[in-house]
Amino acid sequence: MKRRSVFLILLACLFCFTGCHRKGDSEAESAGRVYQIYYLNSAMTRMEPQKYTMPQKPEGNKAGVTDWEIIHLIEQLRTVPKDLDRQAAVPDKVGFERYKLEDKVLYLYFDNNYSLMNSTREILCRASLVRTLTQINGVDYVTVYTAEQPLMDSTGSPVGPMANSDFIDNISNVNSYEKTELVLYFADETGEKLERETREVVHNVNTSLEKLVIEQLIAGPGREGMNPTLPKDTKLLNVSVNESVCYINFDSSFLNNTLEVKEYIPIYSIVNSLAAVTSINKVQITVNGSQEYMFRDSISLNQVFERNLDYNAENEEALSETGGIEQ
Repeated sequence: MKRRSVFLILLACLFCFTGCHRKGDSEAESAGRVYQIYYLNSAMTRMEPQKYTMPQKPEGNKAGVTDWEIIHLIEQLRTVPKDLDRQAAVPDKVGFERYKLEDKVLYLYFDNNYSLMNSTREILCRASLVRTLTQINGVDYVTVYTAEQPLMDSTGSPVGPMANSDFIDNISNVNSYEKTELVLYFADETGEKLERETREVVHNVNTSLEKLVIEQLIAGPGREGMNPTLPKDTKLLNVSVNESVCYINFDSSFLNNTLEVKEYIPIYSIVNSLAAVTSINKVQITVNGSQEYMFRDSISLNQVFERNLDYNAENEEALSETGGIEQ
């Protein structure tokens, strides 16, 4: 009850706050807009969305539309209407302290009780937060802090900003989902070498690791000092594996790679990332099913690419610790 009182005080302060009005906000954009609030079922094994209509801001409230929506959706995630047989996404014992929004990343600050959740509940809580809050215009990512520290994955690395794409498909049954640690290679600051990023992703067990790796490469790096290797509009048409060879079929957007990286970097970003977490040791890339293309006018796709450690900024010993296949 005490935590709810604190939250209501925060909500009341927001109603009176006059300094966070954002240029271009329109009260009409918010009132009546329908969101999906991701609650949990009574057994806390899956998410169950419920429609929620955003109320009109009180007259005289100077808060921006985005702030109004954030605070209301967080409140909905913490409380369940009495007529619904569901559980709140955020447990009652977890205290919510504050938030901030910067460059489309919403930072949520919880107390230490967040980190004490069991892994199943935490996955569902995390997914519910991201699924619900990224519906807000201007919120593309959610980052969780607990006791003023960033949320950490199983390796002790910060989870970092999370987008809808980090939760492959919709988590309807937690038993069908698992956490997987990926080793991904993105371009370094010079665009001439590959830097390793370790990333924990929650995904459907039916999603192949090969597809997951490519999708995460397209999503881009999550650490500073790294550059993307594949444009975000790259479309993966198909991926399959046969006898340790991965066959990847992109649409023509793959050829329109104008990122400021050396021509070989996108190719070996894919090959070395796949080899680091799967049994893949060779990769065949096609565009719309054809190998008869030149990538960046210099690399023929009519060949099979093998893992090449020379393109990695790190040494071979560090890479071998990830469990990758040595050539």
